[in-house]
Amino acid sequence: MDSILKPLYIAVSWVIVTIHKALSPIFGADSGVSWSLAIVGLVILIRVILIPLFVKQIKSQRALTALQPHMKEIQKKYKDDRQKQSEEMMKLYKEHKTNPLASCFPILAQAPIFFALFTVLNGIGKNPPVKHGVLTQEDVVSAANAKFFGAPISQTFLGTDITTVKVVTVFLIALMSLTTFTTQRQLMLKGMPKMDSSNNMMLQQQKIMLYAFPVIFAISGVNFPIGVLIYWSTTNLWTWGQQFYVIKRNPTPGSPAYEELQRKNAKKSGHSESPSTEAVEPVEDLKGQRNQPKKKKKKNK
Repeated sequence: MDSILKPLYIAVSWVIVTIHKALSPIFGADSGVSWSLAIVGLVILIRVILIPLFVKQIKSQRALTALQPHMKEIQKKYKDDRQKQSEEMMKLYKEHKTNPLASCFPILAQAPIFFALFTVLNGIGKNPPVKHGVLTQEDVVSAANAKFFGAPISQTFLGTDITTVKVVTVFLIALMSLTTFTTQRQLMLKGMPKMDSSNNMMLQQQKIMLYAFPVIFAISGVNFPIGVLIYWSTTNLWTWGQQFYVIKRNPTPGSPAYEELQRKNAKKSGHSESPSTEAVEPVEDLKGQRNQPKKKKKKNK
C-alpha cells in the first residue's frame, strides 16, 4: 500500500515543505503558524485543481434536476419491478451522460490526498518521528514541535492526555461537522428546485449526506492528527464559500435562490423603468383635472 501511495506522500510533503520554507523567514521555521499555513496552502492548491471537477458536479446535479419528471415516470411505470426500474434509471443516466453520485466526486477525489496527509502527519507524531515523502529528519522534528493554539499539530484526541490538545481537537471536529451540515443544508434549502420528496432519489441522497457526513466526521475525527483536522476544516470552509457563490451568482433554475435572483433582477429593471412610468401617470391625471372645467361651463349654461 505504501508503495502505491508513495507518489502522493512525495507530492503532499513537497507542497507542505515548499510553503513552509517560504513562510519560515516570516514566522520562524519551528512556528506552528508556518506549518499550519502550509497545510492551509495545500488545501487551496488542491481545491483550485479540483475546480473543473466541481463544475462537472454542478452540471451533473442540474442535469439530474431536469430529469426528475422522466425519473418519476419510470418509478410509476415500474413501481412493482425494482430491478427493471433500476435498469431504466441507469439507461436514462447513460443517455443524458449524468451520474447521481456526482455530488460525491470532490470528496472521493480528495480521499487519497487526505490519506497521504494523514500518513505524513501520523509519522511526525510518532516517537521518534517517522519521515515520509521529501520530509527530512529536521523537518519532522520541527513539525512535531509545531503547535496550533498551543496544541501540537501531530497529536490526536485519543493519543494524548493534554487538555489543550483535546480542546483544540473538539473545536476542529465541531467546525468540520458544522460546516459539512450547513453546506449541505444550504444546497437543499436554496440550491435545489422544489420537488416532491416521496420516492425522490436525488433528495433522499442529499438528506443522507446532510446527516451522515457530520456524524462520520464527529466519530472518526478523534483519530485524526490536528494537522489533518486543520486540512479538513479548511476544505469544508472552501466548499461552503464556493457553493455559496454558485448559488448566489448562478443558481439552479427553479430553485429558491433562482427565484430570488429573478425577483432582484425584476426589481432592478423596474427601478430603471419607474421614472418614465411615474412621469406618464401624473400627466394623465393632470389632463383629467384640466378637463373638469368643461363640465362646470356646461352647468353655468
